[in-house]
Amino acid sequence: MSAATTVPSLADGLVNRPIPQIDLVRYAGHWHEIAHLPMVFQRQCIDHVTADYTLRPDGKLDVRNVCRTRHDIADVAEGLARPGKGGAGALEVRFAPAWLAWVPFVWADYWVIDLDPDYGWAVVGSPSRKYLWILSRTPRMDKSLFDELCDRAVLRGYAVDKLIMTGPLG
Repeated sequence: MSAATTVPSLADGLVNRPIPQIDLVRYAGHWHEIAHLPMVFQRQCIDHVTADYTLRPDGKLDVRNVCRTRHDIADVAEGLARPGKGGAGALEVRFAPAWLAWVPFVWADYWVIDLDPDYGWAVVGSPSRKYLWILSRTPRMDKSLFDELCDRAVLRGYAVDKLIMTGPLG
């Protein structure tokens, strides 16, 4: 079993770092956001938040995020993810136009910090711990699983008490 498919326990003394291995072919596809920490770029989103990742031949991922706004309009953001520093689970993402890709600050850290062995859920964070997303392949997540993922995120230093719920728990 690879390190990416080993689900850590609370006794492991979790640190905030990206997972050491990830299969981007398996990670690509459709994800539903269950919760996220507040961030300016998602302030208009109320629910039905999804992310689609498409693997490109150059090893990067095309990113398409969609959410429903208060005005019942779909808000779409398209971007690109590329390998970052810090291991296979460390990616960088940008939503700025391609002609600005050379500017370092348009790239944001996107760390996969926890991942289901079957790629059914993922937890994405950042080195600063200011950003956190809990993602699922299905629109609904089991509450006990959500609570377990939050417990592990707390051990990594994330303020899960500030999570904004965008997907239902069941």
